[in-house]
Amino acid sequence: MSTLPRGSVEDIARRVAPASVVFVILVGGWQLVVFLTDLPTVILPAPMTVLDVGLTSWSQLLTNAAISAVTAGIGLSAGIAVGLILAFAMVVSSGARAIIQPYLVGLRIAPLVAIAPLVFLWAGSGLLSRSLLVATLTVFPVALGGLDGLRSTPTTYLDLQRSVDASRFDTFLHVRVPAAVPSILAGVKLAAALSVIGTIVAEFLTLQAGLGYLVFMTADSLETALMFAALITLVFLGLGFYLAAAGLERLLVQQRAFR
Repeated sequence: MSTLPRGSVEDIARRVAPASVVFVILVGGWQLVVFLTDLPTVILPAPMTVLDVGLTSWSQLLTNAAISAVTAGIGLSAGIAVGLILAFAMVVSSGARAIIQPYLVGLRIAPLVAIAPLVFLWAGSGLLSRSLLVATLTVFPVALGGLDGLRSTPTTYLDLQRSVDASRFDTFLHVRVPAAVPSILAGVKLAAALSVIGTIVAEFLTLQAGLGYLVFMTADSLETALMFAALITLVFLGLGFYLAAAGLERLLVQQRAFR
């Protein structure tokens, strides 16, 4: 039976310990507030009450979390793809950058709730429209990260390619893109977190399914304990998306280190 190396266990413990301590403090403080104020459950349920309701309603929470995860995943994938295409276009052509960049910034500045009515009008209020809203929120950090990374290639690398008469395509593919990976992945990590935020906003607006829908409906019906359980599930979903992006970053960095 294989076990983790001692160094790996200690490294994981160092990473997890601070967050675990803060979590215990927050839950303890939450329980203390409930005990001292004696607020009714409809206002502030105790942690154990939320846990009990969450375990009782695990199927409902899991179903809605899966719906939110699908929406966020599709929207994030689309945002990454479009963001990278825009970043490549803006680096290759200054004319494309002059056209794309103002609209990209404008899209980021415009509130999601202001764009939503148009998206619902054009694409309905189902999965497609919710995913489009997520994509509009995630495309900006990916495009910006890609643009900064591709434009920040060390000049020594470019000079070396010129010295061997490498084509622009080879330079772009084998030098600029690998050098831009850290900046691109930083944008992807931010987009991963934003994808869950965009999903919840979209679900608030459509009120059909997902954790955003569940939070709204439980708040409306004063099922506060279930609302807290849904919010906690939402936090874990967002954390999962971010950690997945961070794990991808670590994997790619390790692969580059071994080359």
